[in-house]
Amino acid sequence: MEEELSESSLATDFLEFLGPDTSATVFTMLNDPADLARAAAVSRSWRAFVITNQFSKTQCLRLCPEVSTFAHVEVHSSTSGSRTYQDKEVVAGTSAHADDERLARDHRVYTCLGHGLLSPYSARDCIIHCIGASSTDNFPEETIENTLEPVDRVEMRPSYWSSGGNRDPAAPECLIYRLQADLCLIDEIKVQPFKAFFQYGDPIYSANCIRFLMGYPRSPLRPETLVADDNEGELIDDTNYVWTYTSPEFPMLQENVLQSFKLPHPVLCIGGVVKVELLGRVQEQAIDGLYYICISHVQIVGMPLSRELGVAPCGKGVVLTYYPDPRRCGIPRSESLGEESRSKWHGFASRFWRSGTARGNRGLLSRLFGAPLRIRNEDDVSEEEELP
Repeated sequence: MEEELSESSLATDFLEFLGPDTSATVFTMLNDPADLARAAAVSRSWRAFVITNQFSKTQCLRLCPEVSTFAHVEVHSSTSGSRTYQDKEVVAGTSAHADDERLARDHRVYTCLGHGLLSPYSARDCIIHCIGASSTDNFPEETIENTLEPVDRVEMRPSYWSSGGNRDPAAPECLIYRLQADLCLIDEIKVQPFKAFFQYGDPIYSANCIRFLMGYPRSPLRPETLVADDNEGELIDDTNYVWTYTSPEFPMLQENVLQSFKLPHPVLCIGGVVKVELLGRVQEQAIDGLYYICISHVQIVGMPLSRELGVAPCGKGVVLTYYPDPRRCGIPRSESLGEESRSKWHGFASRFWRSGTARGNRGLLSRLFGAPLRIRNEDDVSEEEELP
């Protein structure tokens, strides 16, 4: 009698009992990718339900609306190269199996992205390169690269970027930076106006307001196009970029301090490019009667996401790319990430199966593991047994 009750309880499926609509509402309330992963491991039907309804992508969209920018997903590996799985288009003639495979791979990629977005982190400066400035008064002495220095004097020499002079105090300027990864979660941006201690009255050349844009380049950034000692930067024009996020305008103080501009919410910078817009000028230089903006230091504070994830321009959109090998498939590996994951899962299942807990629970184990599993016996002999 007890065995019949046990079999009856195992046969009850939560999804069938509640129905697809109510079940989807429940799953949508899960906020952690780990919870979805646990749910997907319960049974084949649960896994299919999680993948088909794209709950992992929904989680990412809820965390960062910028995720909607992605047109589709591409998975790269050292053995198979690039494979594309589009979100909205199914090529004519493809089978249902191919569509299921696409959804499964999207689930895998968005689960990785969601884990990165929710991982605890210590915020740090994410800038790795200077792309260029809209103008520079004296290059290279007053280059944008000086804004990477945390102090306004280096070996007793002033360290700052200066715009060109302009008679119009409303004339804007901009600074463009490359971040450490294609995908970075940005919390705040810090900017310090420069105090010209070598001029009479120690004037501070701040901007009136400041605004931030984040996005990706329309074509890959080449090293020769970035700022260098003999190059002011060749990619300043907005036509070179697609901006996926624009912040509100923040007022800037005319003070020689590192001013913090906290974004309304953490923003996923898609493409690793940030444009700092300096709107309006407040300080006129006495010697020539022109208005300038001078900045001594900039920090873009947040967290670079895993290098397994990247982006690539594609037509009028951008693709979310996934590299199972964090070395971007440059060096062959004996096993892919998927094979490693299956190996770890097989090891866990084997240890659990040999434990005392497994006795009397073969039916439950079969549902949990989803597919027949072969494991070696306790004596590590060549004989193998298969789960029912």
